[in-house]
Amino acid sequence: MKKAVSNLLFVTALAFLWYPSPAPSAQVDHSRQKGTNPLIEEMITLDRVFRDVVSAVSLRDNEGVHKALESMHGTMEKTHEGVHSGSVVIPKNANRVKEFVQMDRAFHEKLEALADAAHHNDQKNMLLLTKQLLDGCVNCHTMFRK
Repeated sequence: MKKAVSNLLFVTALAFLWYPSPAPSAQVDHSRQKGTNPLIEEMITLDRVFRDVVSAVSLRDNEGVHKALESMHGTMEKTHEGVHSGSVVIPKNANRVKEFVQMDRAFHEKLEALADAAHHNDQKNMLLLTKQLLDGCVNCHTMFRK
């Protein structure tokens, strides 16, 4: 299991490091939504954070993990406030908003656990949590993103 998780993380890290990001014109333009939709803002931040986390974990850079995660502080709360105020509309399965909020809370708990694992230099747990976080991204997008 340990070797499989380690191999998966290594391959993921290589993909992030070796394959260039799409050209800006190929990326989704969130600029007109930024500032109005906390969920979009959180996803833009998370995209950058996760790239940095994967690199830091693969390089055993605990401080890099902490530095990457810093910008996530407060994003969940803003998203949840947006869900309640109506500024966040979940594109798919909007009637399952409670499940979305629960998944988001669980995801952020794993981010905190990753920070804790980095603090304790627990590479095995860092690898496992990074994989679980990636799985969480895929599961949430499958369930709630069109």
